[in-house]
Amino acid sequence: MRLLSNLLKRFVQVGTLTVVDHRGKRHVFAGAPGPVVTFHLHDPAVANKLFWNPDLGLGEAYMDGALTFEDCTLRDFLHLFNLNRRSLGTHPLQAVLQSISRRVRKLQQYNPVGRARDHVAHHYDLSRQLYELFLDKDMQYSCAYFASEGDSLETAQLNKKRHIAAKLCLEPGQRVLDIGCGWGGLALYLAQQADIEVVGVTLSTEQHKVAVERAKSLGLSDRVRFELRDYRELEGTFDRIVSVGMFEHVGAGHYEEFFTKINSLMDDAGVMLLHSIGRMSPPGITGPWLRKYIFPGGYSPALSEVFEVTQRQRLWVTDVEVLRLHYALTLREWQKRFQANRQKAAALYDERFCRMWEFYLTCAEMVFSHGSGMVFQMQLTRDRAAVPGTRGYMYQAPRAHSLAVLPESIAA
Repeated sequence: MRLLSNLLKRFVQVGTLTVVDHRGKRHVFAGAPGPVVTFHLHDPAVANKLFWNPDLGLGEAYMDGALTFEDCTLRDFLHLFNLNRRSLGTHPLQAVLQSISRRVRKLQQYNPVGRARDHVAHHYDLSRQLYELFLDKDMQYSCAYFASEGDSLETAQLNKKRHIAAKLCLEPGQRVLDIGCGWGGLALYLAQQADIEVVGVTLSTEQHKVAVERAKSLGLSDRVRFELRDYRELEGTFDRIVSVGMFEHVGAGHYEEFFTKINSLMDDAGVMLLHSIGRMSPPGITGPWLRKYIFPGGYSPALSEVFEVTQRQRLWVTDVEVLRLHYALTLREWQKRFQANRQKAAALYDERFCRMWEFYLTCAEMVFSHGSGMVFQMQLTRDRAAVPGTRGYMYQAPRAHSLAVLPESIAA
């Protein structure tokens, strides 16, 4: 406990943290007024794990039940953690470890064809029944767009699809590519809004299976085709390209490869809409717990890292919109639904999995409500005149889109 105490004295600058060790002794660390949190360590080995690797040690201890909270919740602790996150790096050991991690981050994010499929399978090939427990009926597993206070999750996800459709400036007869198409909801929505042909690609066998079933059930198989393949294997050109929630799996070392491929797939007058998690802070790393248990090979970029590559590819960034709190609201809704269906999730997997999943959803929400997380939508073209010169069309077009009639759920 001595090593952990040394770390926590530096760490807690705001709020009060009480740690009850495995012998029942209470250790109090206090800073400026703020949240008050108490947790118990039930295994003597956990204290050292928290010292050497706080991010990984905390997540694993919570998953294993070796760390529990007293008169507070995981959310309360993670709020305190995010308020003090920057002070963690002032500890000499943590500063060294973070420096090493930054130096090897391209190895951590190494996603060549083949390995990328394994990374995707780790997360997206979990039981589709799990995702049905907390996502909206259209199975949108990305940041929603809360246009009005009081929007339900279903409404906010529809808002997101409408907003993206407007930014794509769809015209009849166009050929559209959806990179990382998920369970097919966006591709099917776009095809219902315009007389277009859509090709969706995914590396998840579970998602591909469901997307194909949905296209068939809606009678759209003649205009919407889903393929189980890496986007890097595609040939030909497209009038429009959209990618939602996939860029986070590319990895910083593959950005040049990504945008080179986009450039080759985009028609001369083409438009791309890239929707991705990002960070308002400088380039960084993916936390070791998230990298090990949730998104191996994943990374959320700083905009500076993306612009650097689009400039070299001579792509026009014709619009960027930063969604700041929308993902926090989305994750809060996912967490509520997951907790309401926790027993069903435990029946699919087990209690340790449920603790892992709630740790993931709560951590993510805190990153977007108190940390540096954000979502950006970046519009890209090769021709500066490919889209209107002002942004009015983005807000006029959604009103013209009717509500698509989709199945009650992907299981329908």
